[in-house]
Amino acid sequence: MTLDRSIKIAPSILSADFANFGAEIRAIEAQGADWVHVDVMDGHFVPNLTFGPPAVAAFRPHVTTVMDVHLMIAPVDPYIAAFAEAGADIITAHVEAGPHAHRTMQAIRAHGVKAGVALNPGTPVEAVDYLLDMVDMVCVMTVNPGFGGQKFIHSQIEKVRRLRAMIGDRPIHIEIDGGVTVDTAPLVVAAGADVLVAGSAVFKGGSVDNPMPYGDNIRAIRSAAEAARG
Repeated sequence: MTLDRSIKIAPSILSADFANFGAEIRAIEAQGADWVHVDVMDGHFVPNLTFGPPAVAAFRPHVTTVMDVHLMIAPVDPYIAAFAEAGADIITAHVEAGPHAHRTMQAIRAHGVKAGVALNPGTPVEAVDYLLDMVDMVCVMTVNPGFGGQKFIHSQIEKVRRLRAMIGDRPIHIEIDGGVTVDTAPLVVAAGADVLVAGSAVFKGGSVDNPMPYGDNIRAIRSAAEAARG
């Protein structure tokens, strides 16, 4: 299977106007977003609370691209069915979220959804070695998960480089989540990433009434990332 390795910008709606999600999603897609990234947090696995399956189901009619649902929750397995039924195209679960990551990936795929596995900054890349034949994406966290707007952790660039080598010719995306800007995007793309989650870097300066800055920000990140590929 051939994988489209073009750069994909996936704005995180955690940085959107919470009172206007439908309009925000439509605005970022109109301005060039490739995917829509939904950060699900439980106040247990990470120190924040965000969205449950009903919210994700409410977002679904507004998403015409790809709804990329990142589950920062533990336990994760009991909720996979609900998020799949809510309309996720991709469900990403953390390797650290439970003792049976292989079973978790099986469960995601069993619901007809693409499977992603995420790695926290302190988790070695080897933790996903035996999962690579059953995932569609590996998400490398370049901040500690829980809050938007954090600073990029540069030690993760080498993790991306090692992951790219481990993946080889498998059709697997490498997603970067955390601190993605016009300055950091080229670093991770040069190391092998192709999906860039950006929150504040996309939404800064704009609004649903003035969405043009969203497009400017997306184009700037994409341009910087593509330049890193030469």
